[in-house]
Amino acid sequence: MSAPDGIVNQRKRLAEIERELTRLRYRHDIAMSAFRFEEATALGPAIAALEAERQTLAAALPASEPPAGTVPTLLRRRRGARRR
Repeated sequence: MSAPDGIVNQRKRLAEIERELTRLRYRHDIAMSAFRFEEATALGPAIAALEAERQTLAAALPASEPPAGTVPTLLRRRRGARRR
């Protein structure tokens, strides 16, 4: 596996982890709102493990570079002198 393939696979895994974290955090919030504290507490270790894996993967990946090219800028129209 070449380096770009490894990076692509790591980014895919990172996306999967972030989706799963979103799902588990949603379930945690729902459980807390419904006063099901045992259920919410049971989700804690799974969330913590995924968060640790996410941080490890994010640290191992190179920083994504902004796309190269010209970035358009908006120009303001000059306001003419007001006539009275």
